[in-house]
Amino acid sequence: MTRATAAAWTKSDWRAKPRVQMPAYLDQAALNAAETQLAKYPPLVFAGEARRLKKALAAASRGEAFLLQGGDCAESFAEFSADNIRDTFKVMLQMAMVLTYGAKVPVVKVGRMAGQFAKPRSAPTEVIGGVEMDSYKGDIINDIAPTIEARRPDPARMLQAYTQAAASLNLLRAFSTGGFADIHRVHSWTLGFTDHDDAEKYRDLANRIQDSLDFMTAAGLTSETNHQLATVDFYTSHEALLLEYEEALCRVDSTSGKWLAGSGHMIWIGDRTRQPDGAHVEFCRGVLNPIGLKCGPTTTEEDLKVLMAKLNPENEPGRLTLIARFGAGKVGDNLPRLIRTVQSEGANVLWSCDPMHGNVIKSSTGYKTRPFESILREVQEFFAIHRSEGTVPGGVHFEMTGKDVTECTGGMRAVTDEDLSSRYHTACDPRLNASQSLELAFLVAEELQSSREALRAAV
Repeated sequence: MTRATAAAWTKSDWRAKPRVQMPAYLDQAALNAAETQLAKYPPLVFAGEARRLKKALAAASRGEAFLLQGGDCAESFAEFSADNIRDTFKVMLQMAMVLTYGAKVPVVKVGRMAGQFAKPRSAPTEVIGGVEMDSYKGDIINDIAPTIEARRPDPARMLQAYTQAAASLNLLRAFSTGGFADIHRVHSWTLGFTDHDDAEKYRDLANRIQDSLDFMTAAGLTSETNHQLATVDFYTSHEALLLEYEEALCRVDSTSGKWLAGSGHMIWIGDRTRQPDGAHVEFCRGVLNPIGLKCGPTTTEEDLKVLMAKLNPENEPGRLTLIARFGAGKVGDNLPRLIRTVQSEGANVLWSCDPMHGNVIKSSTGYKTRPFESILREVQEFFAIHRSEGTVPGGVHFEMTGKDVTECTGGMRAVTDEDLSSRYHTACDPRLNASQSLELAFLVAEELQSSREALRAAV
């Protein structure tokens, strides 16, 4: 695709392309009214922020930074609260500190927050109590209540999603710059995690981080003398599934003349919506934001070549993140062929590992869950293959929450199948809880240390 072709793009071009996983709104007048209202609202993010994130992701693609992307499977209207935002943000800060120590590079922090409201589903309808109704597709589209009326897509829900996203971003920006993210405060939370007897194996790493902080303080590097120790850059992301919402918030950047997806700093295309000639690829190819592309077992080498050319025609570093999601035991059958495809094209991409979506199982008690051991195994396979291919494992992508839920089994505090019913709160897919998320960060830090040592030995 040439520069001239890209310039001819308009934000409504996707409407002429095949669409999948999107609702069929029955009330066209209500849809038009919601889109018109959204188009009057300010964008949630700004072009300068998206460019800054792109620069950070470019560094991660070279091994000079590391991407941590995490948050809710699907954000909920009913469970929206300052406490929930704070708790997830808090755990991500803890994870980032541990990963920074392991990788010895900055960690780029990107939340699945302030926009992750829509979810693709395996079937458009489901039968509950003998009644067929639309599947729940996320709060921005319909309600989770199991009635025909509640499941009917309602375009007015886009306005509520925007309001919640704006409030979430406002709080996240305050947390990021108002002292809550102070490096010493964050590590004190992590030390609390390692105080437990079952976290003994992580205590040594936590103590080494504390020694580093003590040295910095002794050298005069404190939050009072260095503002960067008390603040963080935190970005938002979501799957760009509901394109009416995305188009309504799309704006022209006054400094560059390019289009910005104003709904979030980074948007991604899911494994179910990555058709090269489909509506979602058409929309995402035209915006200046960093773009994620989920790559599953059915991703072919030819499709990947076409998608990379469409989504990153100028081969811009930091523009395209390939998010691998295969399932434990399947990484070796798929990741090497895609890595070699990228190399053969000379493409600039950031490789990230999503070990969540390929590891969903049904527990013995009937709950959908993800075993912690399978999640960890996929991460380990991802790192091992990149080491063998001589490429950069640049990030991880988790569905997680700061709440003490029981949705994924395993971890050092050993959530069992029988425990799932006690605090199973997710609207869609099971999430790692705060303890499991932080434990996984310690284990990923070990992988990062191993990769760094292997690279040093090779040099």
